[in-house]
Amino acid sequence: MSEQQFQNVDEYIAYLQEHLAQAPECGNTHYNLGVAYLSKHEYVTAEKYFRSAVANSPKMAEGYVQLGGLCLERGDLEGCLNYNQLATQQRPFFAVPWGNIGFVLLQLGDSDKAIPALQKALKYDPKFVQAMATLGSAYYSRGELDEAQPLLEKAVELQPMFGPAWNNLALVHMARGEWTKADECVKKAAETGYEVEQTVLDEIAGNLK
Repeated sequence: MSEQQFQNVDEYIAYLQEHLAQAPECGNTHYNLGVAYLSKHEYVTAEKYFRSAVANSPKMAEGYVQLGGLCLERGDLEGCLNYNQLATQQRPFFAVPWGNIGFVLLQLGDSDKAIPALQKALKYDPKFVQAMATLGSAYYSRGELDEAQPLLEKAVELQPMFGPAWNNLALVHMARGEWTKADECVKKAAETGYEVEQTVLDEIAGNLK
């Protein structure tokens, strides 16, 4: 039975709680409850159910990914990294945790380790836009513009409303001195609701004069 058959998330939760009472060791039910509480932004309760999910089903990689996401939500990068590494141990060919590992490593300033993780994510899911854009950012951070640009261009082609990729593509064009193209990219980023840093906008405006 899917969530769509319920009037609201609370009805779905009630159904799952009833199911859990009959089968308390069902990892999937714990996981689905975690997702339901996550949709209500009840993070503490969601985390409790995701922990129960992996305790009852230790091979449930998605549960570790969700726990990693909750760590990221509260700024715990190391916790996010650890949970996603656990996910890859359970499902080595699952692209999402590799993408998350790459993202966190890049946030921690370790592009040497971030790049191989992101390459794995794209190997297992060639259309994983977030990993593609993050890999582009990683190359940009190293000044490797020829590697960064095609990845970011493909990311915005696949997902035109992905603001961070437009922003980073603008940075690549700025680094090349292509100010008109950079201006087009920041405008696209703004259309998605992404807030481009004022210093970037000022630098582009200053060079277009």
